[in-house]
Amino acid sequence: MDKKLIRKMVQKCLIQYRHDGSLPFGEAEFEEIYIKIVKQKNEEPEADLHDIINDAVYEFLAT
Repeated sequence: MDKKLIRKMVQKCLIQYRHDGSLPFGEAEFEEIYIKIVKQKNEEPEADLHDIINDAVYEFLAT
C-alpha cells in the first residue's frame, strides 16, 4: 500500500477528532499505525480502507 496515501488519510481522519491535520505523534507511532492498517487490510481485503483507518486512529487516540 502507498504509505503517502495512508499518511494523508490518517491526517484527514485526525481532523475529525479536532486535530489540525498534523500528526500528533512521531514517525515511530505512525509506522505502528501503518503496519496495523496494512495487516488488517490484508486480512480483510473486502473491508473499506477508510473504516480501517478510522478504527486505527480512534484506537490510537483512545489509548
